[in-house]
Amino acid sequence: MVVRRADGTEVPVGGPRLRALLAVLVIDAGRVVGVDRLVDALYGQAPPVGVGNAVQSQVSRLRSLLDVEVERSPAGYRLVVDPGEVDALRFEELVARGSAGEALALWRGPALRDVGDAPFAPVAAARWEELRLRAVEEHDVASVALLRELVDGFPLRERLVARLVRALHREGRQAEALALVERTRRVLAEELGADPSPELAAAHLEVVRGERSPARHVLPSQLTSFVGRAREVRLVGEALAAGRLVTLSGPGGAGKTRLAVEVASADPGDVFFVDLAPLGVGGDVPRAVEAALGLREDGVRAGSSPVDRLVAALAERSVLVVLDNCEHVVADAAALVGRLLSACPGLRVLATSREALGITGESVRPVPPLPVDDAGSAGVRLFADRAAAVNPSFVLDPVTGPLVVEICRALEGMPLAIELAAARVRSLPVAEVAARLGDRFRLLSRGSRAAAARHRTLHAVVEWSWELLDADEQALARRMTVFSGGVTVDAAAAVCGVPDADELLPSLVDKSLVEVSGRRFRMLDTIREFCALRLVEAGERDGVLRAHARWLLGLAVEASPHLLRAEQLGWLARLAEEHENFKAAVRWAAGADHALALRLTAELGWYFWVRGLRTEGSALAGEVVAAVGATAPPGLAEEYLLCALAASSTGTREQDLPGAPSPRQEVAEGLFEGPPTRPFLTMLWGMSYGVPDVDTPSLDARRGNLIGPDPWSAALAQVGLAMQYLYAGRPEAARREHLRSLAGFRALGERWGMSMVLAQLAEVTRAAGDGDEAVGYLDEALELSGAFGSTAHTASLLVQRAEWACHRGEFDAAWPDLERAAGLARSQGAVETLAQVRLGMAEVCRYRGDLVGARAWCEEALRVCPSGWFGPEEVRAMIAVAVGRVALAEGDPVGARAALDRAVESGAEWGNPVIVARAADGRAALALAEGDLECAALLVGAAAGLRGAVAVLDPDAARTRRAVRAALGDAVFEAVSGRGARLGRDGVLSALRA
Repeated sequence: MVVRRADGTEVPVGGPRLRALLAVLVIDAGRVVGVDRLVDALYGQAPPVGVGNAVQSQVSRLRSLLDVEVERSPAGYRLVVDPGEVDALRFEELVARGSAGEALALWRGPALRDVGDAPFAPVAAARWEELRLRAVEEHDVASVALLRELVDGFPLRERLVARLVRALHREGRQAEALALVERTRRVLAEELGADPSPELAAAHLEVVRGERSPARHVLPSQLTSFVGRAREVRLVGEALAAGRLVTLSGPGGAGKTRLAVEVASADPGDVFFVDLAPLGVGGDVPRAVEAALGLREDGVRAGSSPVDRLVAALAERSVLVVLDNCEHVVADAAALVGRLLSACPGLRVLATSREALGITGESVRPVPPLPVDDAGSAGVRLFADRAAAVNPSFVLDPVTGPLVVEICRALEGMPLAIELAAARVRSLPVAEVAARLGDRFRLLSRGSRAAAARHRTLHAVVEWSWELLDADEQALARRMTVFSGGVTVDAAAAVCGVPDADELLPSLVDKSLVEVSGRRFRMLDTIREFCALRLVEAGERDGVLRAHARWLLGLAVEASPHLLRAEQLGWLARLAEEHENFKAAVRWAAGADHALALRLTAELGWYFWVRGLRTEGSALAGEVVAAVGATAPPGLAEEYLLCALAASSTGTREQDLPGAPSPRQEVAEGLFEGPPTRPFLTMLWGMSYGVPDVDTPSLDARRGNLIGPDPWSAALAQVGLAMQYLYAGRPEAARREHLRSLAGFRALGERWGMSMVLAQLAEVTRAAGDGDEAVGYLDEALELSGAFGSTAHTASLLVQRAEWACHRGEFDAAWPDLERAAGLARSQGAVETLAQVRLGMAEVCRYRGDLVGARAWCEEALRVCPSGWFGPEEVRAMIAVAVGRVALAEGDPVGARAALDRAVESGAEWGNPVIVARAADGRAALALAEGDLECAALLVGAAAGLRGAVAVLDPDAARTRRAVRAALGDAVFEAVSGRGARLGRDGVLSALRA
């Protein structure tokens, strides 16, 4: 028995009795051995008097000699040591796994020969000797010298003799092989009166016929089915046929070893498997390979180096060697492989490593995750196979299938993680496994006891890779975890504070800790979670998160002016790359640094808006405002106001935003005096308060504190003025201002502004009767919207085009645009736009006579539409008008009046004459239906007066106008409608409320 310290030095244990005690404890390393069992093992049936004290005394002596603890408990004694550090237990594990070559390399002579006459020793030694013999018999791993030694000791074990016969035959020593068969035949006849077994007879026949001995496949036995890698097996096999060195790379748990074994098992020649993991860092790679090949120092090779012996053994043979787990000895493995490949032309090597060997001629094949697209994909099939093995009642069905897909996606298709998760189905329902994935290292902490220690838990798999990194690599890996959605080299260098990040990041890629796509680097979530825990342990988390947020703020500030000019597409793409990082940084800052959170969110407001992510940006701003509370921090009034307005831009209720300013001008002016430094605030401000009358103080009159001095804000101000003119019924003036605004945005090259103004121009031009020019404007707006990827804006434009088609009676053309718009709006969570889509669908149904469908779509539109802002409130009022017309068509005048009254009050509250005009049109239709022709004419005129010179485009309003005129006659109609046109807005509201 030999005991060594961690540094390799030998520990003298003492006499036979003390060595016997240590042997008993070692056999059960890590487990408690009862005192009675110790006594039986050491003394048998006749223990001496005071044996308990004797055992205690020996344990005390043992403690004084060893570096490891011998723990005392009421149940007995326990040697506190990992079973993997005990060669005898490691030998048993390797034999069970089928790694006979590695197991035999641990054998150093007769077992327990130095423990004296301890009663337990013969039985234990015999069991290990039998394991050794079975390993040699069942796996073709032993050298001729070892086989001859064993056959001399056990001449009647015919499987052992057959192994030696075939080994001699392979080496061209046929005469010795035939002599061995004849000798064994004679011994069997003399001692047992038996003939040779069929296996020995078959080996004899191979020699006699000169048949080629079967190829030796020294591979670990596999206990489970192989799932989902057929394509990879084929591609790796092709790579081995084309080259002599193929390395399978990938993170721990990717399935490299299993893939290598499957590829090697299909190889027609001799194959040897070498597991380098047990060596530890700096282990002797040549000796491990030598042991796996069954080479021993005999008279021919004595005194030569292991590398020389390997060259001699492989120089004239065609052999495939699988080198497994090279990453921790990659330099030594590379040196050996390079030497052997150059000296042994028939040798091929299939390596697995989390890092490439990096030598000439190497073909590196990354092992991808298993696909987990649906319930029939390979990752899901692997889970189902392993789950059924531990719980036969498990089946994939409509309930479990989606849950398993969710689990496998969360584990990113990593085979080992999937297998560990499936093993939990033994004791947990699938739904519970899915629910616990947030703490995956705790959940996936129970693997096969027969597996290598590094593969028994998910934590151990990642830790194995982590320990192979140097200090700088570990620092970069743990600090990188603050990034969401990947990181560039420049960002990592700026945030992580590690020298030579441009060199270290590729090194982490080489070691399979990081993946690279284009110019971005990212970690698998499992590795990221492990490294994030190391960041917390190092006490660096808050500091790195602050550096992360500040770097992102700098990027956003740098991008801001570019987003308002021709170069906006490139900068939008640049910011989009950091989208997940921006969100993570804002959420961290909201809890840790309010000033930083406000500044970052304010800078990002326009980015979210122009990308069509209005709902997402609103929600993020709402989180910040809620965290900051009722008062803006000193010097951050503009940022606070911008965040509050953005938060309410999709209808967030004021009570959900503690301290947020009400979207009313007097409150806003008390908070902020301007002018804004961020042009986006100008737009939010105008959208929040609506469009004032052209003849009252307007945006233009308050330019000093509402509109910034930059060209973009000036162009936007022209839009506001144009809308004032349009609402005042002056379309030509509106058209003039829109054209000025378009010229301003064109000069800047700003596509969102151009697209928005073109959509407005299309409406104004159509109202003026020029349909062809209007279509041209709308088509250009759609083209621009598609260029900068604002899907929500594109959806609004499609709704506008569908409305035009609907007014022309082209319902088959309108519906596809509405369906496409619905998909775009849903994809971005643009609920206001989705409400517009549903309203458009309701109108198509109503025009077609489908009143049930129209009412259903109106209800859906109202359900999804937010409230609290000018834009959404206008949509809600338009829905109310549509509901009123549906009720009127159903013969429900009471319901129609109630719905139209809601629209009237909305138009009055928000000062929106367009809505009031539409409500007046609806009430005119109601009056016509009730036979009150004079009231109908009055309201027709009132609607026309509110529109001014804007043409009547709504076919419903046009029909009502024609019907009332026909019923009253031209003279009466003109007189009454003219009186309605002169009422003014207040007069119209009074008439509608009467």
